[in-house]
Amino acid sequence: MKTNSKLKKIKAYKANQESLRKKAIKYGVNLIAPETIFLSSDTKFGKNVTINPYVVIGKKVKIGSNVEILSFSHIEGAKIENKVTIGPYARIRPGTHLMQGVKIGNFVETKESKIKSNSKVNHLSYIGDSEIGKNTNIGAGTITCNYDGVKKNKTIISDNVFVGSNTSLIAPVKINKKSIVGAGSVITKDVKENSLALERSEQEEIENYSRKK
Repeated sequence: MKTNSKLKKIKAYKANQESLRKKAIKYGVNLIAPETIFLSSDTKFGKNVTINPYVVIGKKVKIGSNVEILSFSHIEGAKIENKVTIGPYARIRPGTHLMQGVKIGNFVETKESKIKSNSKVNHLSYIGDSEIGKNTNIGAGTITCNYDGVKKNKTIISDNVFVGSNTSLIAPVKINKKSIVGAGSVITKDVKENSLALERSEQEEIENYSRKK
């Protein structure tokens, strides 16, 4: 009896997904390999949306127009405005708001964050409990260190900021407008407007070095 009950649930789920896909296609959403895409009944789509294979869209997602979601991305509880590109392999968690023209790249995770127009988080980054301004570039491997072991803290990155690769931003912290954060930095203090912030140890080199046997 339990097996029959499980089979009925599976059949009902498949039928529901098929219905949701047909509705999306009818509305004008371009589903590439529809059978690999999983949707929710409350998803709202704009015009000219393309969803590539193996994408999962959970509950409470609103997607604007001219949006492309690349393969193996998972989205839930998010607002996505017009002309946004997501993925591949991106995870957009609840509380994320991506404004017009934002680019979220491969292996990027966002949560409880607002990313403003034309900013980019292209590779291998975690953006949590953050606000990122307009026209800002977040380099590969950037981490917003939002949890101190007791509570979540906020990171604010203002407009026209460049954050170099492999940077850790220890929240609470603010990076002000038109600033640059050098690659490999661990930022623990606010960065002033129009400033260059660097934090890394000096490279040492030992000549003619050989390993101990």
